[in-house]
Amino acid sequence: MMPGTPHASRRAGTTKTAKDAKMAVDILYREESYRIIGACFDVYKEKGIGFLEAVYQECLTMEFAAQGIPFVEHPRLRLAYKGRSLRQFYEADFLCFDEIIVEIKAVKSLTDEHRAQVINYLKATEKQLGLLVNFGHYPKIEHERYLNQSSRVSREDVSRLSRVS
Repeated sequence: MMPGTPHASRRAGTTKTAKDAKMAVDILYREESYRIIGACFDVYKEKGIGFLEAVYQECLTMEFAAQGIPFVEHPRLRLAYKGRSLRQFYEADFLCFDEIIVEIKAVKSLTDEHRAQVINYLKATEKQLGLLVNFGHYPKIEHERYLNQSSRVSREDVSRLSRVS
């Protein structure tokens, strides 16, 4: 069979799907992060685009509570320098399941500054997973996942979700 034939394309798609399935098994806090993103979908579906971040923050607080997702809103994250605590602190939007940092935005598109913010939160707290969620992207919500592995943070997955619901 020659590459480019319809049957060959289906076969290549099947191989990719098998790889995707294996990756899905290895996702850190998979169930918890799916629940968080699901709550974000619900807020976006109800409110749509065009509100300030504070509006989405308040809606997510209500949605997390309604769905039984454990969270702390605006947790103060301690910082240190050479082993000594600083007076300054970071304040993330949410800490969910006591392990997942959730940072929300309401901007046209995410920037490197937004990504750096999540990466710094992960480094500062030694938490392993950060979710960056943008409610300002049209026509769909977008989110990115970041892992903190031994003080080396890398982008695990960037997902631009194809549907609003």
